[in-house]
Amino acid sequence: MNDQARPQGARRPRPPKQHRRPVKDPVRFLAFEALRAVDERDAYANLVLPPLLRKARENAGFDDRDAALATELVYGTLRRQGTYDAIVAACVDRPLREVDPPVLDVLALGAHQLLGTRIPTHAAVSASVELARVVLGEGRAKFVNAVLRKISRDDLETWIERVAPPYDKDPEDHLAVVHSHPRWIVAALWDALGGPRAGIEELLAADNERPEVTLVARPGRATAAELLEQESAEPGRWSPYAVRMADGGEPGAVPAVREGRAGVQDEGSQLVAIALARAPLDGPDARWLDGCAGPGGKAALLGALAAERGASLLAAEKQPHRAGLVARALAGNPGPYQVVTADGTRPPWRPGSFDRVLVDVPCSGLGALRRRPESRWRRRPEDMESFAPLQRGLLREALKAVRVGGVVGYATCSPHLAETRIVVDDVLRGRGGAPVEAEWIDARPLMPELPGLGDGPDVQLWPHRHGTDAMYLALLRRTA
Repeated sequence: MNDQARPQGARRPRPPKQHRRPVKDPVRFLAFEALRAVDERDAYANLVLPPLLRKARENAGFDDRDAALATELVYGTLRRQGTYDAIVAACVDRPLREVDPPVLDVLALGAHQLLGTRIPTHAAVSASVELARVVLGEGRAKFVNAVLRKISRDDLETWIERVAPPYDKDPEDHLAVVHSHPRWIVAALWDALGGPRAGIEELLAADNERPEVTLVARPGRATAAELLEQESAEPGRWSPYAVRMADGGEPGAVPAVREGRAGVQDEGSQLVAIALARAPLDGPDARWLDGCAGPGGKAALLGALAAERGASLLAAEKQPHRAGLVARALAGNPGPYQVVTADGTRPPWRPGSFDRVLVDVPCSGLGALRRRPESRWRRRPEDMESFAPLQRGLLREALKAVRVGGVVGYATCSPHLAETRIVVDDVLRGRGGAPVEAEWIDARPLMPELPGLGDGPDVQLWPHRHGTDAMYLALLRRTA
C-alpha cells in the first residue's frame, strides 16, 4: 500500500526488528566456564582456573586486570553461593531445583557482580544478560534479566535481612545464610571452636576472605631473606621459613619456586612440620617418616629439616601419581631421602623403624574452605564416617612404626572434632583395635610464637586467629 492509499490516521508499519548477535565477553564467559566445570565435573576451581587463564592470555589477549576480574568472579561466586541462592530463590516463582544449573550459574555470577563487587548496577545486569544470550539463548536471557533487576533493587545487607532466618529462632541457620556455609558445617565449626557468637562469625567470615599466597623457603636450599627480595614480599607471621606475597602475585615468577628451592605452602602446614621436628627426643634421631606424603609440601620441608641434623626421610604415598609429585618436591633435597608408593595402613616397613613420624591424614578439608570454597557444598555429614576408619588406621600404624621413645605427629586440615581429638582418643584407648601405648606431648611450647592455642596438649590453628588454614596437630610419644 502506498502512502496515498493508506487510511487517514493509520500508522506506518514498523520494519522487522533486526536480530543482534550476542557479544561474548571473554572475562565473564571464562568465569562461567569455570563454574560449569566445578558443577558438572566436580572439579576444583584452583585446578580449573589457571589453565583457562593461561589459554585466555594466549588466545584472547587477557591482561592482568582481566585475569584478576575473572578470578574474583569465580571465587567470589563460589564463596557466597549459599547466600546468593537464598536471594535468587526469593526472586523466582519456583524451587531452585527446577531451575537449570547453567541458568543458576549465570544468576549467581550476576548476583555477585551486583552485591559483592563495585561494578555499577547497569553494567552488572547488562553484562550478565549478554552472557545469558551467549550461553543460554534469548528466551532464558529474558528470565535472567527479570531476576537480576529484582536483585538490583537492594544491597546485600538488605537482602540478608530479608532472606536469613532470625538468629534468635535458629542461630545456625541464620549464620549459614549470612556467611554462606551449609548449616551442618556451621554447627561442626562452632562445636570445635566453642565460645560465643562473635568467634564463630569471625571464623565464618575468614573462610570467605581471599587467602594470602604464602611461600616456604626450604632450608639448605633457599632462605626467607632471598624470597623477601621479591616485590611486595612480606615476612611470614609465625614460621621462620615463610614469606607472604602481599599482592597475591604469581609464585611461578619467583626464581626459587621455579627451581624447586622454595614452594607454595600455607603457614599452618609449615608449623606442623616444624613442631614435629622440634619435639624433644631421647636417643637416636636418624630416621624420619612421612606416612601420607602427597603432594609433597610437608615432605619437602621435613626432608630439609632432617638433612640439617643428618637424618634421612622416607616419604610414602599410596597413589602413584601423587608419589610422583612428592618425588618432584623433594628433588634436589640436600640430605638422604627416599620416595615409595605404599599404603600407610598396610606398611612395608618393620615396626619400630623410625624416630619421628608424620601422618597428615586424608580428611574433609573443612580447614581449607578459604582455598577450596566449592568443597563446602560437596561435603556431607556422612563423609566424616567414611574418613574415620582410614584416619584411625593410619594413626595406629604410625604409632607402630615409631620406636619406643619416638614421636608421632597426627595432622589434618580439618577442625571437625570427629577428625581430630576424637580420632586420637579412640586410638589411644583401643576403640576399634588394640590400644597403642603412647602419651601426649604438649605441642603448644613447640609453637611459642603463636597466641591463642587453648588448653592443649594438642593444637588447633584457625584462619581468623592465626591467618592460617585450620590445621590440627597432636603429638604423641610411643611408650611401650
